[in-house]
Amino acid sequence: MERLTRLVLRHRRVVLAVWFAVFLVCGLASTQLSDLLTNRFTLPGTDTRRAELILEERFGQKSTGSFTIVVQSEANARALVPRVRAAGERAAAVLPTSRLVAVEQVSDDVVLAQLVSELAPADSKGYTDAMREAIGTIPGATVFVTGQAAIERDLDPVFAEDLLRGELIAIPIALLILVFTFGTLAFLIPFAFALVTIPTALGIVWIFANFMELSTYLQNLVSLIGLGIAIDYSLLVVYRFREELRAGAARDDAVVKTMATAGRAVVFSGGAVAIGLAMLLFMPLPFMRGFGIGGLVIPAVSLLAAVTFLPALLSLAGRRLDRVRLLPRSWLEHRADHERGFWAVLARFIMRYPKIVAGGTAGLLAALALPVLALQLGPGSYEGIPRDLEAVRGYDVLTEAVGAGAVAPSNVVVDTGRAGGAGDPAIRSAVAELERGLRRDPEVAAVRFDATPDHVDPSARYLNVEVVGRKDYGKPESLEFVERLRDEIIPSAGFPQSAAVYAGGGPPGGKDFLHLIYSWFPWLLALVLLATFVLLMRAFRSVVLPLKAIVLNLLSIGAAYGLLVVVFKWGAGEWAGLIAYDQIEGWIPVFLFAMLFGLSMDYEVFLVSRMREEWDNGATNEDAVVLGLTKTGRLVTAAGLIMFAAFMGFVAGSIVGLQQFGLGLAVAILIDVTIVRALLVPSAMKLFGRWNWWMPEGLARVIRVEPSPLGEHRRAHPAPASGD
Repeated sequence: MERLTRLVLRHRRVVLAVWFAVFLVCGLASTQLSDLLTNRFTLPGTDTRRAELILEERFGQKSTGSFTIVVQSEANARALVPRVRAAGERAAAVLPTSRLVAVEQVSDDVVLAQLVSELAPADSKGYTDAMREAIGTIPGATVFVTGQAAIERDLDPVFAEDLLRGELIAIPIALLILVFTFGTLAFLIPFAFALVTIPTALGIVWIFANFMELSTYLQNLVSLIGLGIAIDYSLLVVYRFREELRAGAARDDAVVKTMATAGRAVVFSGGAVAIGLAMLLFMPLPFMRGFGIGGLVIPAVSLLAAVTFLPALLSLAGRRLDRVRLLPRSWLEHRADHERGFWAVLARFIMRYPKIVAGGTAGLLAALALPVLALQLGPGSYEGIPRDLEAVRGYDVLTEAVGAGAVAPSNVVVDTGRAGGAGDPAIRSAVAELERGLRRDPEVAAVRFDATPDHVDPSARYLNVEVVGRKDYGKPESLEFVERLRDEIIPSAGFPQSAAVYAGGGPPGGKDFLHLIYSWFPWLLALVLLATFVLLMRAFRSVVLPLKAIVLNLLSIGAAYGLLVVVFKWGAGEWAGLIAYDQIEGWIPVFLFAMLFGLSMDYEVFLVSRMREEWDNGATNEDAVVLGLTKTGRLVTAAGLIMFAAFMGFVAGSIVGLQQFGLGLAVAILIDVTIVRALLVPSAMKLFGRWNWWMPEGLARVIRVEPSPLGEHRRAHPAPASGD
């Protein structure tokens, strides 16, 4: 760290110029990002994916990139069928690779036209407005263009508005916290840091978005979490820089000492976040891997900026900014007193009653985690989105007329095994029995199958039976139907052994999505815990502290899961505008773990690294814990509150999935910096005593650190640290 920092300081103006150029290029690229994002899930290796490939290759259909025109008449809709057909043909002329496959009256007042295309949602959604313009109006009727692609198109400005609202919440709160924390114009440095890193991260994500499927949520994720994590790292470094200056160090010497201590902690913190998010890169779903890429970019860019941009900026402007006070000098001097401040009083209280503090806080976390036993996971739904969008209003009309499954139906795809196999009497008999079995199921609203090219491919080898469900594709009833479909209805149809039958589409895709995630999650979880343990052994030079950190992190994450159940499933957050919904979207617990595990380690590293520094300087265990907490408690709390504000930006949105995600992150961070880091960590370290710092000699050689023997003598009262 020292060599790198001195190199940066020798070329500080070049370093800042390079970052400015990167900011401009990546900022320009990031403005094109939203057009490349989609909510499409690809499920490799599943029946859903096999059915999807057959539909694409043999029928020229990508259901997720298709559209449904819904026309609701004020009178009998039968007379509108020719007009709807003409409107559908005009729309098909606008959408490349598309064709009109069905026009039908589905109720007394509703006619629909179905268009299929070969485009993915990220491509087809861009034609939504042009299709609406081509369709125009139909006298005496209301026209809606809906379907997954249209819904995504209408949600894009909602995401943008939610992002803006979140930033309007997060940025002023972060500003106030930073002003109060620093008390001088030095608070501008973390904002400058965030201003450079967030557009850079988004620009890098744009590169990946050109080659792989990335979620619409990703832009919100990078922007809001990027704000929090960038301020976290810069806050730690700037705070230590000011401490070194107060101790009388020269400007550049203060920067070097800062990077050798706080900068080292930032590197390990970034590593912890990266390890947690790297788990997502090994998930078998492109959707989750996209989150992993986006999440990894955030700490990577922030870490790189922290060890290059930040030292250069501190050297040129840090001292000047710190001279301009925004709070009275008496306030600043009082807060710099580590002997009589709030954190000193709290630390001494914890040291006096460690068993009570540790037992009470651990019990509280366990109680908060208990509702996780009622956690119900789902693949997502169209129910948790704003209802005033045109595509969603059309979806609601279609739901009432046909069933919620009309937009995302199930597809039973039959590979007869040979060309012309559709004419085999055994196949025809099995298909007829399949239709009868489907129509008897209480969850099926309609079955569509005939001899047209949309249901029998030109070679007559493949068949496509479309099943419209009564409930949204992600509801429990739809997922239970998939089990009956695969385990009972298809087997009882009696297809010959030479035929292969795949159930894909909406509900089967949701079922496969959940199965694919949670069949891998436990193994990746174990790998993350092991990798984090090794990293923290290197950071803390201890065996006990990494184990303690992992256990406490699991407790705080469990508490966050439990609160999600209370707030959303049990409806405790409705008074605050949170959407009550009985399911937690299946990707959320996985990504919450990946993100929270890393971020919680941030604060653990910030806190325990300072305690380790005091221990290495000769303090007793108790004095090291007290000094570490008094010198970093305010910093960790400020950083956590800024992260809390950033994550609450998600909660302020109007999409239930983002509300769940944001609340889970926000409450976990709040629990972490209050209950866990401020109370449970110091009390546990008091109880562990000298065992905190134990590192066997053999293991120390393996991870290349100095061993920490238990019997080493420590002074009872450490000398004041620099700056005290």
